[in-house]
Amino acid sequence: MPTKIPLTLACGDYEIVRALKEGAVEPDGIDLTILTDMDSTTRHWRFLRNADFDMAETSASSYIVARDQDIPITAIPVFLHRRFRHGFVFINTTRGIKKPTDLIGRKIGVKSFLVTACHWMRGILEHEYGVPNKSVEWFTELDEDIEFTPPSNLKITRLPHDKSVETMLAEGELDGLIHSDIIDPILNNDPRVARLWPDFKAEEIAFYKKTSIFPIMHVLGFKQEIVDRHPWVPINMFQAFQKAKAIGMKRMENPRVVPLAWYREAWDEQQAILGPDPWEYGLTEKNRHTLATLAGYSHEQGLTRRLWTPDELFVSVFQGRKRGDEFRI
Repeated sequence: MPTKIPLTLACGDYEIVRALKEGAVEPDGIDLTILTDMDSTTRHWRFLRNADFDMAETSASSYIVARDQDIPITAIPVFLHRRFRHGFVFINTTRGIKKPTDLIGRKIGVKSFLVTACHWMRGILEHEYGVPNKSVEWFTELDEDIEFTPPSNLKITRLPHDKSVETMLAEGELDGLIHSDIIDPILNNDPRVARLWPDFKAEEIAFYKKTSIFPIMHVLGFKQEIVDRHPWVPINMFQAFQKAKAIGMKRMENPRVVPLAWYREAWDEQQAILGPDPWEYGLTEKNRHTLATLAGYSHEQGLTRRLWTPDELFVSVFQGRKRGDEFRI
């Protein structure tokens, strides 16, 4: 029997990878070990700093910085995680912050500066709401996925390890916070903390209708040595991810699989606003636009030495392609 290549993949435990994780989809020629039992922060750090996995779902913003620093990794245009981010900007309710421009001159916390969720919102606040990235003072809690030298005019402070940006926001040490998750003060209905946009969903829909951007959070990274040694592996993995997603999306059309009363109505609303495949893979027109915007934010914020194009960020076989389905078996 032909020998399959053993490879490790670290990713989130998503419905759109369930078929791959459970073996209903098998990438041709690959004996795949899938690791899903770790949080995103740990996974990104271990892949970008230690190259612990052959492939890993990893932070899109940190990946762009890593490529700019010539770290030997690459990626395929598979985007397992996307999320609108207006609903993850939080404020201290005693600070008189009523609109985005009220953030100018304020102290704003982030888990780390390169977190893609925060990176998107810094760019969105600057381009859509008139809040320049360098007009606020940033406070970071965690080590970065990739070390970088901040621009000289960026006001950024690394907090000691005993400090939490969530606690600092609630206690008034910070005026605002951009986070990748719903923070505890919101979950606990702490009156000292609120969202910057109370009707954040309407704000996110308006943003999408204006820009056609459904923010990409993560890319599917590869160690460069894997691609150099086995150039067919990225294509076969892309095919496997496509098949797994198709199976997952088909399953999720059935409202019986989710214990939500109005789930099907939410599904229909999503399709009406975002189209039939919001999680599309490949370098499609929308994905190119989204990736170019993110890379543009990286360069103008001084995180990369040059402006990267979407094609440059991915394995060469995907460059120049407008679709992903050319790689059918």
